[in-house]
Formats: sequence, C-alpha cells, structure tokens
Amino acid sequence: MAQPEEPPKTSWYTDESDQSFAKQVQKLHHLQVFTRWLFAGFLWLTIGPLCAWNLRSEIALLRQYFTWVAVRYGLYYHPLATLGLSFCLGMTLAVLIWQSRNILLGLPQQEKQRLEQQVFRIRQQGPSHPLWRWICS
Repeated sequence: MAQPEEPPKTSWYTDESDQSFAKQVQKLHHLQVFTRWLFAGFLWLTIGPLCAWNLRSEIALLRQYFTWVAVRYGLYYHPLATLGLSFCLGMTLAVLIWQSRNILLGLPQQEKQRLEQQVFRIRQQGPSHPLWRWICS
C-alpha cells in the first residue's frame, strides 16, 4: 500500500530552526511597524509645523469665525501647505490602515514570504548587514 506524499513545505528553512526563524521574522515585522510610525511622526514634526506656519493667518481667522468656506479658502489659496498637510495625513492613515489590517486579518501570505526572504538574506550576509543586531541577536 503506497503512502500518500507529504505536501511540500512552502518555506525553505529546517525544522530545528523554525522557532528562532519565526521569532526573527516577527522581529523584522515589528521593526517595520516601528519604522513606519517613526516616519509618520517625523513628517508631523517637520512638515506639519511648516504647513501650519504657512496657514497661520487663516488659522487666526478660523479661531474667530469658523466656517467651512474659510477652511476651503485657506487650503485652496495655500497649495503647498495643503499638499504638505495632505501628505502627513495620508501617510498616517496609510500606516494606520496597514497596521489595522495586519492586526485584524493577519499578515497576507505574500507579505510573510517577503519577510521570510528578507530574514534569510540578513542571515546569509551575517553581522555585516545593518539589521543583523536587531533581528538575529
């Protein structure tokens, strides 16, 4: 009687290193999350204040008489400030939605494979890789 073939493993790593490898993939994912939030915070600390400074006269007007027309006027006639604030808001929302999807639905298979390949490359390069001490130590 022939035994059924075992399905091929989708990953290329060995069983004894599964736990440490999975932990390293998780570390890389956490580092990615931290880096994305750090970038969003950096945008709000650099571009955000510059855009708000550019809109200071409109903000003073809005503090006295808030209307949506005044908001529209301020944003329409200050396109660079609008672009900067939109970029900050867009990046923040993108990171928030990306992280929420990962928390609620889990990482997509393609993302897991990409992270696994990246950890494999970090392991191959060894201590000379910039992320080695954060991922493999």
